[in-house]
Amino acid sequence: MKIYKEQINLKSHGKTPTFINITPQVKDAIANSGIQSGFVTIISPHTTCSVFFEEYVHDTLEDGTEFLQKDLNDALTKIMPDQTEIPPAGEYLYPGPEHYADVASWPDAEVYLPGGDKTALLNCDAHMKSTLIGNSATLEVEDGKLAVGSTGYVYFVDFDRSRERSRRCRVVIMGE
Repeated sequence: MKIYKEQINLKSHGKTPTFINITPQVKDAIANSGIQSGFVTIISPHTTCSVFFEEYVHDTLEDGTEFLQKDLNDALTKIMPDQTEIPPAGEYLYPGPEHYADVASWPDAEVYLPGGDKTALLNCDAHMKSTLIGNSATLEVEDGKLAVGSTGYVYFVDFDRSRERSRRCRVVIMGE
């Protein structure tokens, strides 16, 4: 059995969840691997990000968000509303005082707490949405191609709205 790995570098925009169609990069990684039969797993190492398999939707909002992505985010927000208040206000306990203190001690704390602004860490909802959706997707590779239907696409989403960030995910292909 052969194992091949590749990294996809991404950029999230903040303000709203960032949905990115990564299907072309996954297909390229499969082609680069030379593997004809096996599995591809796409993994996000970020705790506010998910990878999922869904139908490509041709209709989009003005900002490029596909209708199904908007519907997914709206449904998740009904379950886990966007965090807007510093705990203990609102419905969330996270982030608590010990977490703030730890982040403030980091060498790059200014990135996470610009000017000491604690609201920059209000992303409990993003962590929970990511936990619910999951951080990976595993799909079949058949005849050296991603074995999905014509409307099956792989998406990466960063639910964190706090700021623009550099993100990445790993593509691991196993097979023969």
